[in-house]
Amino acid sequence: MGMFCNQCEQTAKGFACTVAGVCGKTPDVAALQDLLLHAVKGLSLYAEEGRRLGIVDPEVNGFTVKAVFSTLTNVDFDPPRFQGLIGRTVELRKLMREKVASKGGKVDFTDPAASFEPAANLADLIKQGENMGLIIDREADQDIQSLQQILVYGIKGVAAYADHALIMGQEDDQVFAFIHQGLAALANKNLTMDDWLKLVFKCGEINLRTLELLDKGNTDTYGHPVPTEVPLGHKKGPCILVSGHDLKDLSDLLQQTEGKGINVYTHGEMLPAHGYPGLKKYAHLYGHFGTAWQNQKKEFPTFPGAVLMTTNCIQEPQESYLNNIFSTGLVGWPGVQHLENGQYGPLIEKTLGMQGFSADEDKGTVMVGFGRNALFGVSDKIIDAVKRGAIKHFFLVAGCDGAKPGRNYFTEFVEKVPRDAVVLTLACGKFRFFDLKLGDIEGIPRLIDIGQCNDAYSAIQIAVALAKAFDCEVNDLPLSMVLSWYEQKAVAILLTLLYLGIKDIHLGPSLPAFISPNVLDVLVKNFNIKPITTPDQDLAAILNKNA
Repeated sequence: MGMFCNQCEQTAKGFACTVAGVCGKTPDVAALQDLLLHAVKGLSLYAEEGRRLGIVDPEVNGFTVKAVFSTLTNVDFDPPRFQGLIGRTVELRKLMREKVASKGGKVDFTDPAASFEPAANLADLIKQGENMGLIIDREADQDIQSLQQILVYGIKGVAAYADHALIMGQEDDQVFAFIHQGLAALANKNLTMDDWLKLVFKCGEINLRTLELLDKGNTDTYGHPVPTEVPLGHKKGPCILVSGHDLKDLSDLLQQTEGKGINVYTHGEMLPAHGYPGLKKYAHLYGHFGTAWQNQKKEFPTFPGAVLMTTNCIQEPQESYLNNIFSTGLVGWPGVQHLENGQYGPLIEKTLGMQGFSADEDKGTVMVGFGRNALFGVSDKIIDAVKRGAIKHFFLVAGCDGAKPGRNYFTEFVEKVPRDAVVLTLACGKFRFFDLKLGDIEGIPRLIDIGQCNDAYSAIQIAVALAKAFDCEVNDLPLSMVLSWYEQKAVAILLTLLYLGIKDIHLGPSLPAFISPNVLDVLVKNFNIKPITTPDQDLAAILNKNA
């Protein structure tokens, strides 16, 4: 069938990448990812039946989220790694089939995924994937296909957060059960549009639980974030730049580099790490390097140290710089050295052999650490400011960043927000405007960084607390959401907001290519979801509505 990928916002011509991925994904990798999802669907059929019989396998659960996570945008572009994942998926499927059979469960599934056998070599595996194509039912009508894609992409986001949570020692079987249920449902040709809609909203509910687990893992381990100033400049000396999301990877690195004269800098979604007491205690966690996602390829070759990638926060690295990049966890690109089990010796050795920054440089600071715990600590002050009219509106301007034109909208929007309004932000989209100096309202910052994309959980809890304080529904608050999306974690978060009944979301820079006109109509009628237009138009519409 050839390559067809429409899972990210930057998909070619707003339709699909059919020759090569805009993200840098090759057709071979796309084929292997399709094949892996097909194999995981087969595993899910038996895992779901096993769960019905009381058979729950922790290895199957953990492997499932890792395998699905590996197919997200910009996570893994390394073909041999997919060969191993596909092989292990089939091994686990056969073991699960034996367990189900021993309990008298159903094993005669007719879907091809239930009996799929992978080719013996990589070239033939790629051909299998090309013939397989998307995991959805391509014989179903357009709206069913659309809902199936929304579900699959939402599940990918849930799997990413579930894997992060598992690393932090947090899990809930209902999360794994839903992932297996959702993927197994793709083998059922009798489900109606209403059935698929219910699964899509269930995905949002399960993602909320997954975000809660990850939040607990991070805060139990490293403490609740506290407001912290982070330098944007640098210190003289050897240095390591850490990009991604995984706080444990950063923590392990900080422990192993302590006392070695190496300064550690964050990049992208690692900026909020500076607010956690358990991480900020390390004096050599110094500052943050880099701004918008679109500049990453330009930034990394100018960084005079080594780079550790922990999750999908970068496009395919430039070959000229591969020798200085290391990866961990699920991140994989051809030519990038992968470090297993938190053993950072090669990274540290490489760093000590590099020049590092030749002199100190001051580029100012930004504030992080305004998680829900920090804001709850000043909630009385915020509520009083709202009641007196000092704060008239809150804007949550959050989401993903990307390289496609149109994302300057979010910078302009924040710049034009009225002086009596507060901007809450989270996720990597904030790097369009995170260093703007918006001042404060009676000591309350007008630009409040809540954290990483998974800290959408904190944002939700803040909104719920405000609604409780003002004895109203969240939709009745002077709170507007202007969201950018790029990849599948953002899809999962959007589904969570819809599950919670949040209305009037402005979404951009463009609407997902995988949403059919009829499905979009359902979202518009039920949630009044709308595409962004211009900052002036959208601000006027929001403020007039809430006047």
